Amino acid sequence: MHFDDSSGEPLFRQVANQLGEAIVAGTYREGDQVPSTTEISTAYRINPATVLKGMNLLVEQGLLEKRRGLGMFVTMGAQRRAKDARREAFLAESVPRFIDEAKRLGIAADELAAIITKGYRS
Repeated sequence: MHFDDSSGEPLFRQVANQLGEAIVAGTYREGDQVPSTTEISTAYRINPATVLKGMNLLVEQGLLEKRRGLGMFVTMGAQRRAKDARREAFLAESVPRFIDEAKRLGIAADELAAIITKGYRS
C-alpha cells in the first residue's frame, strides 16, 4: 500500500480504495482476514481512527465484515461487488472524460474504436 497525504484525497478514502483494489485483484480473497487497523496504522504511520474510518466504508459497501474479537474479513461476493462498482464508476466518470478529450483533439469515433480494439488485441 502507498498513501499520499498531498494528493488531496482523504487518507481514509485512500485506505478504502487500496483495500478495495486488493480485493478486486484477489490479494484478499473472500473469507480472508485483512490486516488490522493497528497493523496498517503502524506500518504506514496513519492514525488508527483514520484507518478504521476507511475500513468502515468497506463495511458499508458490503466488502468487509467485522467479526467481534477477530478482526475484519472479506465478505462472500466482495470481489464481484467491488469490480461492479469500479466498472460503474469507470463508465460514468472516466469514459465520458476520455471521449470529451478525444473530441477536443479531433480524434474520430472510428479511429478511436480502432485504437481501442488494437489495445485489446495486444
